[in-house]
Amino acid sequence: MILRPQAASYRPAIDILDLPGIGDEVSPARFPRHLLRFRNDRWAPSVGLGDLSDDAWVRHFGAFEPLDGTLKQPLALRYHGHQFRVYNPDIGDGRGFLFAQMRDHRDRLMDLGTKGSGQTPYSRFGDGRLTLKGGVREILATEMLEALGVDTSKTFSLIETGEALERNDEPSPTRAAVLVRLSHSHIRIGSFQRAAALGDEALLRALTDYALTRLYRVEAGEDPGARLMNLVVERTADLAASYMVAGFVHGVLNSDNINITGESFDYGPWRFTPRWDLAFTAAYFDHQGLYAFGRQAEAIHWDVAQLAISLRIFTETEPLIAALERFPDLYSQALRRRFFWRLGIPDAADAADASTVVEEAVRAMIADGVTIDRFFFDWRGGFLRTQAAQARYAGDNWSKFSQLIASHAREGAAEESYWAGEDPCSMHIDEVEAIWSAIAERDDWSPLTAKVDAVRMMGAAHAA
Repeated sequence: MILRPQAASYRPAIDILDLPGIGDEVSPARFPRHLLRFRNDRWAPSVGLGDLSDDAWVRHFGAFEPLDGTLKQPLALRYHGHQFRVYNPDIGDGRGFLFAQMRDHRDRLMDLGTKGSGQTPYSRFGDGRLTLKGGVREILATEMLEALGVDTSKTFSLIETGEALERNDEPSPTRAAVLVRLSHSHIRIGSFQRAAALGDEALLRALTDYALTRLYRVEAGEDPGARLMNLVVERTADLAASYMVAGFVHGVLNSDNINITGESFDYGPWRFTPRWDLAFTAAYFDHQGLYAFGRQAEAIHWDVAQLAISLRIFTETEPLIAALERFPDLYSQALRRRFFWRLGIPDAADAADASTVVEEAVRAMIADGVTIDRFFFDWRGGFLRTQAAQARYAGDNWSKFSQLIASHAREGAAEESYWAGEDPCSMHIDEVEAIWSAIAERDDWSPLTAKVDAVRMMGAAHAA
């Protein structure tokens, strides 16, 4: 589930330029200050940028001096999308752009994209900026998700810019920053929707070929639309399952926020739900609970259906529908596999048996109010290691699960130092706010550094 980055040579690319009209050349904002607050020295070597000095890092990711061999001018990407299921043709990269492309240690085509880098033709009434708090929150989201095995973009850089921003939904003025994320593509379902809405079959075919040959690295075949649909369904069903097992709520699962590679990205009003609460929402403006914890698979499936509608321009309907109909079973399989993975036990060969284990665990968690992180921490390996844990699960709510999990228990699954602690690593809203308060009130970044270290230690234990 967790892929360890490896050092690689710097191999720039410009593949995105093979997509005509995919974006507009833009100029980055000029900021009064550049204070380097975070550089991802875990992932920078994977794209050959680990040896950059801090000065060079700031020049490239604060002032946006072009990297050698890749894009000479940033591109604000064009796309449409359904936002809370209302179609919007007036969107695109409004406060970010594609800055560079390169190959990583696995020979994947990777993008460096920005957030808070200034206004673009799609900014509408926005200032094109990012709050420092928003950048800190994205670091915490991506680090925690990576540690829990979710296929996510990586927060690559965060630089404070010295500007004061006015915001309606948080105390203002507030500090500003510019963020760079490392992603396996910024092509979204909304990119395909825009091409379809414009009736641009050539662009739609080019996007499909780009996704298959450059991102999935497979042959297009005789029916490229259907092949892409099947791959996207597989990746996004797994993404939805990974959110559930992580206890994560993205908050805004609009079709323009679904990457064609199935990689999670773009973190705004995210939350980790403490308990298995299907109605838990992350966005204060999600009044109908459309993207609630328990509805994320439904939301992602619906978004993928919009890709199918877009591909109908040059693909027969039947294979697209057949691909879409695979989603529920693939999601159930991925949920079982990831649930067992986080428990540190082999996935059950019998699907019905595995489903029963998961169902009983969820039922007991809901009935007993045990937090998600605590459950997976205490039951690592399929058995309870301490007397305190045994007392926590002594009630009748856990009797059936205890019986079921006994046959799957695996000694040695919790030998890493992380599991020897008393409490699980979590990322609940009070912890996030405390980390931000230290920065806002005292300019104290040590709680953030400590949290990232703790999360990475947990991730290493899971990977082992």
